[in-house]
Amino acid sequence: MERRKFTIQFKQQVVRECIETGNIALVSRKHDINTNVVRRWVKQAEQNSGKIPGTLKGVPTHVTPEEIKQLNAERSELSTEVEQLRKALADQALENSILRDLLKKRS
Repeated sequence: MERRKFTIQFKQQVVRECIETGNIALVSRKHDINTNVVRRWVKQAEQNSGKIPGTLKGVPTHVTPEEIKQLNAERSELSTEVEQLRKALADQALENSILRDLLKKRS
C-alpha cells in the first residue's frame, strides 16, 4: 500500500473542521484518514499558531455586550422552559406508575 500525501491546504481544512466540530474522530472518518494522523495535524497547528481560536475558554470574541445580554436572557428563558418540561415529565412518569399499579391490582 502506497503512502498518501496531503497538501497543506487540505490539512488546514481538516484541522479547521476538527476545531469547528470538536470531533476529530468524525472528521477523520469523513475523509477516510487515520485518527492519529489528524490528531497530529491538529497538534502541529496548535504549536505553529500558539493558540487556535475558539478552543480555549476566555478567548476574546467579537460578540458585543448587547448580544451577550440578549444571549443571557435567552438562556434564562430556556432554563425556565427546561425546568417546566422536567416537572411535566416527572408528573407524567408518576401518572404512568400509578396506572401500572392499578393495572396490576386489577389482574
